[in-house]
Amino acid sequence: MDLNGPAQPARTVAQSQSEMTELILPNDTNTLGNLLGGRLMNFIDLVGAMAAIRHARSYVVTASMEHIDFIAPVHVGDLLILKSSLNRAFRTSMEVGVKVWVENTLAGVHHHVASAYLTFVAIDSQGRRVPVPPLEVETAEEKRRFEDAGRRREIREAEARRRRIPKFDPSAPVKA
Repeated sequence: MDLNGPAQPARTVAQSQSEMTELILPNDTNTLGNLLGGRLMNFIDLVGAMAAIRHARSYVVTASMEHIDFIAPVHVGDLLILKSSLNRAFRTSMEVGVKVWVENTLAGVHHHVASAYLTFVAIDSQGRRVPVPPLEVETAEEKRRFEDAGRRREIREAEARRRRIPKFDPSAPVKA
């Protein structure tokens, strides 16, 4: 498989940033009226995929949800705001950071409630990996996130080697 393909022009973080807003309803919550953690993870995966698709301009699959912090509960009636940004593009994969806020719409106040890092792999219509464009960082904050993503990747790869987990292959057949 040729992963080198034609070189693609670099894209900026701003070109792929994505935002999603959800009103939290009773079917999203547990019996105490708090947003289910799995439902929040679903929202995070969706907004993260939006940024990855915009950057890669191809199909993407979620390879991992590296880290998630649940900082504060989200309640029925809250307005959830999720924002995603590409932190780094590698050869066929991308790290996306997602921050989540809740808005008290009556007071107009926002509170940070969760953060996560996800890795997406760009694929073609047959499920084969495809190269992604380089990421052009423009600000000091983007540069910090870019460097941090490289360190997280090194840690992930060392842990995978330690546990002898093969690298994610979206085209591998599913074993029963």
